Amino acid sequence: MEPVPGARSFEADGEAYDEFMGRYSRALAVPFADAAGVGAGQRAVDVGCGPGALTRVLVERLGPSAVAAVDPSEPFVRACAERFPGVDVRRGRAESLPLPGADRDVALAQLVLHFVSDPAGAVSEMARVVRPGGVVGACVWDFAEGMQMLRLYWDAALAVDPTAPDEARTLGFGRPGEIPALLEATAQHRVRLGSPPGPFTLSATARCAVGRTPS
Repeated sequence: MEPVPGARSFEADGEAYDEFMGRYSRALAVPFADAAGVGAGQRAVDVGCGPGALTRVLVERLGPSAVAAVDPSEPFVRACAERFPGVDVRRGRAESLPLPGADRDVALAQLVLHFVSDPAGAVSEMARVVRPGGVVGACVWDFAEGMQMLRLYWDAALAVDPTAPDEARTLGFGRPGEIPALLEATAQHRVRLGSPPGPFTLSATARCAVGRTPS
């Protein structure tokens, strides 16, 4: 697989990423899985799995053989596979998932949509790999105020340089209604949750939406 431009920022090893963001993404994974109704007997795919924050929760609830995980970063794929033996971990893009159609009950993308080159294409792919009536969900940090660690960083950067690329302005899907609108416009999802799955621990809030594909 050729290098993916959007993945170049994530070529660090899994341990390095965990030290930076893992304490937050691990805490987010539980309410996100709750919002999607992940439970025993389902088969799920973690789209943009990174080193496995959400994968861990899926494995705990479903068992490793019921979980697939996909990420374009080779170090993250390697870390996820090492951490969760038995999980089907593959290198691939959200816009072109290396999975058969109608193969999963749930497809979830945690902290991914703002990095992919084609968000609508990624959601379409997630819809393709779930069965009719299956669940597709995504969440992204509330960059404007809810994710305090990132907000403090960008406020400090803006104080030094007012032209700093504040993620609240430059990244999509962190504002109210953006993810639900994407799900509704793509594959005609019936969105049933359009609010943050928090606030939760560690002073971080995310924007979340979960939809069902047409039966």
